[in-house]
Amino acid sequence: MATELVGLKVDVIIGPSTQALLALQQATSTIPIVMVWPGDPVGTGLVKSLAYPGANITGTSLVYPDMGGKRLQLLKEIVPTMARVAIFGNSKNASTAVDMRAAEAAARLMGLQAYMVSVGSLDRLENGLDEMVNAKPDGVIVLQDALIAVHRERIAKVALQNRLVSIFPGRDYVESGGLAGFGPNLDSIARRAAVYVDKILKGAKPADLPVEQPTHFELSINMKTARALGLSIPPTLLARTDEIFE
Repeated sequence: MATELVGLKVDVIIGPSTQALLALQQATSTIPIVMVWPGDPVGTGLVKSLAYPGANITGTSLVYPDMGGKRLQLLKEIVPTMARVAIFGNSKNASTAVDMRAAEAAARLMGLQAYMVSVGSLDRLENGLDEMVNAKPDGVIVLQDALIAVHRERIAKVALQNRLVSIFPGRDYVESGGLAGFGPNLDSIARRAAVYVDKILKGAKPADLPVEQPTHFELSINMKTARALGLSIPPTLLARTDEIFE
């Protein structure tokens, strides 16, 4: 699909995920590419640096590798006795693999035992969920990935059925039944990507446009899920919550 787009000789291409962007990077080094929602564009080799992208790719970044520690802290507020955490993601996704390693490192710094669960395909999903449950974690971090996003309701349902306290990448997961979500506003980031398209079509070079990182992160909590788990969400945490689902 990337090769087909390049063959159309378009003026600019928008890539909405790390996997798509890596394919586009292989397909062209000349057509400008605007990133939307990559987790770690430097770590995955999409750009040389955030300040100086260096080639034909620029745009926005989710900076998810920096989020593991914060999500663990939020889980710790909900479950103060948490000692063992499961990290659920797709290690075959280059960006998510970076997220998983960062979350694992953050867990170790907090003195937590981390159990890694990788789901690289739909066939692997149910086995991965079984692994997650069998690990008997005190908390679960679910990381961003297209496969996981599509099946977020299933993941949230299994977590609830097995009374697992979980935190997800953002509000869409919480709306689908997840307990808590913390991450940047994806719609806002997509709108910022349009600014890059505008500048490029007016003559700017991607190499000269620094990659933009989100500055605002949103916390969402599903109170129906919390009640089903028998949890009492700390008032101090609720006071910092951007959106509550009942």
